[in-house]
Amino acid sequence: MLNNLTFQVFIAATLGIVLALGYQLLEPNGIEMVDNSISLLKGAFLALLKMLIAPMIFFSLIGGIISIGNVVRLRQLGGITVGYYLLTTGLAITLALVAVVFVHPWTAYPPMMASMVDASSTRLLEPGSDSILAVLETMASLAFTNPFSALVNLNILGIVTNALFMGVAMVLVLDENSPLFRLVVDANKIIFQVLRWVIRVLPIGIFAILFDFTVKLSGDSGLGGTFLTQLFQFGLLVVTMTLIHGLIVLPAIAWITTRMSPLELLQKIASPLLVAFSTSSSAATLPVSMRAAEDNLDVSPGVASFVLPLGATMNMDGTALFEAVAAIFLAYLYGIELSGVMVVTVFLMAMVASIGAPGMPSASMSGMQMVMLAIGIPLEAIAILLVIERPLDTIRTSVNVEGDLIGSLIVDRYLKR
Repeated sequence: MLNNLTFQVFIAATLGIVLALGYQLLEPNGIEMVDNSISLLKGAFLALLKMLIAPMIFFSLIGGIISIGNVVRLRQLGGITVGYYLLTTGLAITLALVAVVFVHPWTAYPPMMASMVDASSTRLLEPGSDSILAVLETMASLAFTNPFSALVNLNILGIVTNALFMGVAMVLVLDENSPLFRLVVDANKIIFQVLRWVIRVLPIGIFAILFDFTVKLSGDSGLGGTFLTQLFQFGLLVVTMTLIHGLIVLPAIAWITTRMSPLELLQKIASPLLVAFSTSSSAATLPVSMRAAEDNLDVSPGVASFVLPLGATMNMDGTALFEAVAAIFLAYLYGIELSGVMVVTVFLMAMVASIGAPGMPSASMSGMQMVMLAIGIPLEAIAILLVIERPLDTIRTSVNVEGDLIGSLIVDRYLKR
């Protein structure tokens, strides 16, 4: 248990809240020293998260595209595969947003963090603006920009767009044995190793940020049971919607397109789903998914080797659903009113952010920052999600893997017909 990251995060969050509640009992000098220490830990942790966002999304997305192998496979399989990915991701986000509109139990309590919003924070859509054209214009200006500028300025939309263009161009014009392909693979290995180190210090960052939250809020109403109740309600809604998508929506798509019954489908893919649940990593589950697709679903090796690696990077239904609900939840906590156009912005940003999320535990938090910044949620609010994100990650990773496997089945049946 002591070596389990989820358990460590829970203990760190509890300590941060409990110790902050007794914070005022210290002498003035002690309070100043604690303030400085917590500020240092929080700032360093948020800087670590931001440090990896740009290179991780850029190289991960290019790596997923070049795994296609050659231009023939890109032409044969690319259209139907990407179309399926966009459809299921869009359905997941739509399901999440519809659920939030009708089920939002956390609104029974007042927004506890409204005073922490910086009015000058960057966002895609300014408050009061109600023009979808303004959103699209801003997205276009961010997407089609110099790749170096996008990396330096942490323009995630620009990073995703450039990575897509460069990845497809590499597949079209370079030989399969090009050293540039190997460079991208090695860069991903290095970045993922650094990410593992950052994730290991996750409990320290959670402790510092929740300590800071509790101190700031204790002067008003306090964090207490209200915040924890809201967090539990948010987690329960995410789990419910994720299970509906994984047990009803995706199997229904498989049945409509291949006539395979949902029960038979879930029996045949149970092994990779269990591995995904235990590892919280679609990339680590990839070998088991390949074997299940070929042996149990009778998917041809060529289709499995194309659809599944690409899906481990680009097809994140559970992640997109989580990010959409989380954005609405955080917006309420911070007292940010969302117009209809801003909800559409959340939809678009969640879809783009899920495409670039690497298939590793907690790596989806890199894309979540893009959704948060789009509607003006402070970056440090990510700590609220990290408190509960680990147990939710296991379920949504299983749904991510399920979507990939169903995608390989649909593409294979389509090509055989």
